[in-house]
Amino acid sequence: MRTHYDLIVVGGGLAGNCLALALQHSGMSIALVEAASREQLRDAPAGDRALALAAGTVEVLRSLGAWDGVADKATAIKNIHVSDRGHFGKTRLSAAEQGVEALGYVIAARDIEQHVADLVQQAGIDGLFEARLVGLMSGPDEINVSLKQHGQSLNLSAQLLVGADGGQSSVRKLLDIPLQLTDYGQTALVTMVQSALPHCNTAYERFTEQGPLALLPAAGKQSSVVWTRSHEQAQALMAGGEAEFLTELQACFGYRLGALKLAAPRRAFALSLIRAERMIAQRAVIIGNAAHQLHPVAGQGFNLGIRDVALLAEYLQAQQRLDADLGAAYWLERYARQRLKDHDKVIGFTDNVVRIFSNDWLALAALRNTGLTLLDHLPFAKRLLTRHAMGMAG
Repeated sequence: MRTHYDLIVVGGGLAGNCLALALQHSGMSIALVEAASREQLRDAPAGDRALALAAGTVEVLRSLGAWDGVADKATAIKNIHVSDRGHFGKTRLSAAEQGVEALGYVIAARDIEQHVADLVQQAGIDGLFEARLVGLMSGPDEINVSLKQHGQSLNLSAQLLVGADGGQSSVRKLLDIPLQLTDYGQTALVTMVQSALPHCNTAYERFTEQGPLALLPAAGKQSSVVWTRSHEQAQALMAGGEAEFLTELQACFGYRLGALKLAAPRRAFALSLIRAERMIAQRAVIIGNAAHQLHPVAGQGFNLGIRDVALLAEYLQAQQRLDADLGAAYWLERYARQRLKDHDKVIGFTDNVVRIFSNDWLALAALRNTGLTLLDHLPFAKRLLTRHAMGMAG
């Protein structure tokens, strides 16, 4: 196995694998480093979560040749229904109104993750699994990376290091990149339900004073649930039985889909906004959850990360065509400036939605419900919001 590469990608999840896949025909030598084994990645509980893929994200996956193999496992979102519990305001978005096939798709994370990982393996990209990053040092011409694999030390070098290793990123920590952390004081309860009535490919986002409740369409009459509650409420709901959980869920959502039944185990995840103070360092860049972790409201987290991947791949291939340095500071700075605009917009929108809708202050409730109602009757505003939801606003 070689010890010098054009590019070292740390992180064998969706972001890292999609980047490797995007560059497979570029002629670059690429090493993909992952701390877990292939089996651990495949069997991880996080694979049960549902991903809401914006239409723009699906176009990126299609361009990578990574969509057709899993399209039959995804459920189209043809309508989005946004409402505020206990108030009059609502907004409805429709794929048909916008002349598109779908606003997005819902798929189990494990299905898309495994498919992309298989494609990367078939592409012959060097994969180092069960390899833990323990050190790095940047120089004027290359970056040196120290790994531990099966008790042995490995030393690799590259023109550029990409950290795609998630919220607990080792790359980010070793680069001493500080974090901005906002604790929302909320927990997301995640499960699947079977409804008595068909969902008709509608995604529901229902705001409550404790936090948003989303039901995303899945196969048959199933829907994926992402239910945000305070830590105390979530702990009580997880400690109680399934019947009690369903009673509370039904009361929160209502009977628009008829009676609900649990169709999967319940899981709980504490929620916070995590954002790296910078995306780049000397001969290094962080992408995806290593750079930002968002509240799940509006389902923008993975879609934001895939746009990191798309632009980084575009810039890297441009450098490669010019036979230029892949780790040069000037283009990394340009990449970071361009991504900062998208990050600011999406993170600001998501954070504001959480703060505006997760309370029951009467004056604010009246204002937000008036806004939802007006939005539902303003075609231009609704079209703009729809394009943002589809990940096609920029």
